[in-house]
Amino acid sequence: MTTRRNFLKSTGLATAALGLGMPQMAFSASKANPLFKISLAEWSLNKQLFSGKMDHLDFPALTKKAGIEAVEYVNQFFKDRAKDMAYLKEMKTRAAGEGVKSVLIMCDGEGILGAETAKERTQTVENHKKWVEAAKFLGCHSIRVNAYSAVPWSTSEQDYKKSSDLASAGLQELCEFADGFDINVLIENHGGFSSNGKWLAEMIEKADHPRAGTLPDFGNFRIANEDGKAISYDSYRGVDELMPKAKGVSLKPKVWDDMGNEFPLDYSKMIQLVLGHGFQGYVGIEHGEEGREWESIEEIRIELEHVRSILAKEG
Repeated sequence: MTTRRNFLKSTGLATAALGLGMPQMAFSASKANPLFKISLAEWSLNKQLFSGKMDHLDFPALTKKAGIEAVEYVNQFFKDRAKDMAYLKEMKTRAAGEGVKSVLIMCDGEGILGAETAKERTQTVENHKKWVEAAKFLGCHSIRVNAYSAVPWSTSEQDYKKSSDLASAGLQELCEFADGFDINVLIENHGGFSSNGKWLAEMIEKADHPRAGTLPDFGNFRIANEDGKAISYDSYRGVDELMPKAKGVSLKPKVWDDMGNEFPLDYSKMIQLVLGHGFQGYVGIEHGEEGREWESIEEIRIELEHVRSILAKEG
């Protein structure tokens, strides 16, 4: 059984470790405006949801029970309900009844944003429009999409540029639609070129739209796998590069270096890095240990609150 003390040791969260490797910063906060807020990504419960042990409609109530007051939905768990107004109303009613904020919808399986042709990219945009509309109805501020492209990952400079050109064109088109609904379109580092922080930051700039943003995921800087070896990008550098356009962050309790090595997350170092960019939005927990999903979620929530409290006192 994982105790709080063991969890602290395994994640590097002991109070003495706060600030390691980072300059001390002063952060201002109040009860009304905390340093950051905490949300829960629905993917944390994916095994329970896919198996039918948990109902998507119960997500807000269960999240509130775990001490978290904001949710990040995943479209896979209500894929055929994006235009079902009765179902969306029930989602909205349940969240409101619990006092739970709907933050965003993570969208998968709706086409390649960086497809080769303008016609294919436009079709991908069309596929995402229903999720923009659903997000607006539910009271979310954003949808999260993927920056996959027709160009497979490689070390080629030509592929690097072409994939960026294609993805930015699709993103810009989707942002133009989303702007009419006051919804942001966020790109998560999610494998391939997108897990290269420099590539993703440049692609967002190239899209050149105020609705285009990022959702840095601490643990998703694994670019590819070749011959059984991970190719990765330093998580701390990647998050730092993506934070200027971030509208949220996703917390996984692991990080990567440039050599394909995985390490436990240094919570204090990462949170200070995030806050150093003036961020005061939601830190979304996206982690659930199989068989003890809710216990592991609550452990992370408690430790985030612990770090937040100490940083607020130091500020």
